[in-house]
Amino acid sequence: MVALALAVGAFIGAVLRYEMGQWVAPLPNGFPAGTLAINLAGCLFLGWFLTASASRLKIPQTVRIGLGTGLTGSFTTFSTFSVEAVNLCRSGQVWLAALYVGVSIAGGIGLAGLGHLAAKSHFHSPKERTSA
Repeated sequence: MVALALAVGAFIGAVLRYEMGQWVAPLPNGFPAGTLAINLAGCLFLGWFLTASASRLKIPQTVRIGLGTGLTGSFTTFSTFSVEAVNLCRSGQVWLAALYVGVSIAGGIGLAGLGHLAAKSHFHSPKERTSA
């Protein structure tokens, strides 16, 4: 059952990634805005979801794996991010590549943290919020 949840989540995440990638095109200078937006959204969602599902929400492990690993894992993409950064460097846009990598890493960690804080403030009691 877990494998099926993972496969269904991965299918949905891949379709969402493709559609969002079509909607958010690269900028004229080649900056991969679509991949950046997708990866940052995935970081925000996963930070929120894992925190929310570990608190008062009683989400079965099968659903957590399907949404967390399956959907979010196939929605976001480290390999495309890496290739796009290399392509920016190869085209002589090293500073743009550095910006892309920096915003991806700092933004990803920041948004995962923001998602965690948002879920924590919504799903935990006031006493639990102050202790962590």
